Amino acid sequence: MYAIVEIKGQQFKVTEGQEIFVHHLNAAQGDKVTFDRVLLVANDGSCQIGTPTLEKKVEVTVLDPRVQGDKVIVFKKKRRKGYRVKNGHRQQFTKIKIDSIA
Repeated sequence: MYAIVEIKGQQFKVTEGQEIFVHHLNAAQGDKVTFDRVLLVANDGSCQIGTPTLEKKVEVTVLDPRVQGDKVIVFKKKRRKGYRVKNGHRQQFTKIKIDSIA
């Protein structure tokens, strides 16, 4: 059984027991969070598609509220002008575990 759920504007294919990284959520470690934007649920060949969403919920547990992603280097240069700017960025993520698809 799996579901397509929308979390913070992104769509994820999730199954029960799976651990994923999503954009930063305002929740503490161990909190239970429910997402109700379920777009699709598939179970053993049967598939329910929402128009636009289903009356289902996905319950998750927050494992780690602040995880930093890989560093992305932003480098700007204009040739023959002596202009160079180098910046870095690390995105904040939240690690969650899918408890149930109901």
